[in-house]
Amino acid sequence: MRATRAPVIWSPATPVSGRATTLLLSGTALAALAIACAKTQAQQMPRASLRTGTPTYVAQQPATPQPVLSPATAEPEAIRDPAGLVQRQNSAVSGRQPPRASQPIQAPALRGVTQRQFRPPPPAVTSMPPPPPPPPPPRRRAASEEDPYAALGIRLGSITLRPAITSAIGYDTNPQRTSAAGTKGSAYSRHEGELAIQSDWNVHELKGQLRGGYLEFFRAKDASRPDAEGSLDLRFDATRDTRILLESRLKLDTQRPGSPDLTAAVTGRPQIYQYGASAGVTHDINRLQLTLRGSADRSDYEDARLSNGAVLSQKDRNMTQYGLRLRAAYEVTPGFKPFVQTEIDQRDFDEKSDSSGYMRSSNGVTGRIGSSFEISQQLTGEVSGGYQDRKYDDTRLKNLRGFVGDAAVLWSATPLTTVTLRGGAELGDTTIAGSSGTTVRRATLEVAHALRRNLTVTGFTNFSRTEYDGQGLREDYTNVGARLEYRLTRTFAVRASFTHERLNSTAQGADYTANVSLVGLRVQF
Repeated sequence: MRATRAPVIWSPATPVSGRATTLLLSGTALAALAIACAKTQAQQMPRASLRTGTPTYVAQQPATPQPVLSPATAEPEAIRDPAGLVQRQNSAVSGRQPPRASQPIQAPALRGVTQRQFRPPPPAVTSMPPPPPPPPPPRRRAASEEDPYAALGIRLGSITLRPAITSAIGYDTNPQRTSAAGTKGSAYSRHEGELAIQSDWNVHELKGQLRGGYLEFFRAKDASRPDAEGSLDLRFDATRDTRILLESRLKLDTQRPGSPDLTAAVTGRPQIYQYGASAGVTHDINRLQLTLRGSADRSDYEDARLSNGAVLSQKDRNMTQYGLRLRAAYEVTPGFKPFVQTEIDQRDFDEKSDSSGYMRSSNGVTGRIGSSFEISQQLTGEVSGGYQDRKYDDTRLKNLRGFVGDAAVLWSATPLTTVTLRGGAELGDTTIAGSSGTTVRRATLEVAHALRRNLTVTGFTNFSRTEYDGQGLREDYTNVGARLEYRLTRTFAVRASFTHERLNSTAQGADYTANVSLVGLRVQF
């Protein structure tokens, strides 16, 4: 029979054998062994130097030899150091140290504040950095962004050309603008060409506008006439505060047969050629702007043909005018810039005396004050007024004095309605014997309303009064009319207009009235 093993009961008085001690204290020994291993690993871990951020390793301390247990002291030592009992037991696990136990642990590079490199202090700032260059001015928006029906134009490098051609037919009740009884109307055709020029440069600017047309009457051939007007301006930005201005201009007009400056009844319409150029410089001193401008203008009059075939010479009216103008403007606010302007000019006629024996050459002095303004981007313009004194070479002609001025006001009443007001006053020349010259006052009012984005109706009226000094002669001219423009696409537009004209004169038989209607097609690129 198998022998039955008696249970082992431990008491303090009972001596502890090796196997019994292992069985009874195995839990306590395992716990103590785990604590000892943790301490040994902590001693072998690298320590980071807070000063240099470089990890340092602590040398491994040799293990302290365990004391040999004696029978008399076995029990107390087992209780104090249970791990020592476990190390002395026979076990399948080797008690030797691993081959790399004597080598320090290669810990990975630590991250965080221990690896932060201390940088030297930045150098002291002894001077301010240079200011950044000013940004280039914004480029103009394309026509397609402003008006969906505007012409795109033709690009030639950085210059945009916008040509246009208009052909129309109409009817005029008084082609010659005469008061003769039995005046007959005539149908006519009008052909007109335009060219707009605009540069797109970061600095400098080139812009211009040229228009020319011809009216051909089917029944009144003598009333057929050309007309043209144009300007070309070039601005050089020499520096940020200095600009050089170059301007050129031309105008082609005709005289009506009943004009007081024509000393005889003529046929047809004698032509007037006017052209000129100017150069100036503008300099800004903070808010003060100074402009010096010199100009030269030429006027040539075509000889008139009388009803009997004779030729009426008008060479005595040909003259050249030179002018010098100085203007000082001060920008009180971005939208209000008052100015003071003074100008001197000299008018030299090609012939010393006119057909009446008067020497018409003269010189004048003009002073003006005015201001340009912009109020909430809805009311913009420029208004000026002053006084001019003109002295003639002929002592029989008294000085011509009077008010002179110009006004141009644009009011955007609503997003669909625009009101434009223009006016002016100037002193002119004449060939009437005994008269020093003319005083001209004029005013124009236009109201444009967009019924649709591509349909615009414009009503206009114009009034001018011309007084001949020393003669008691006065002419009042008035016209009232309306225009309609219907833009089909960016290229094609239909235009129509009607105008009523009236002239009231103190001269006998000079009054007239006329009604003019017109409809045509405009092609723009």
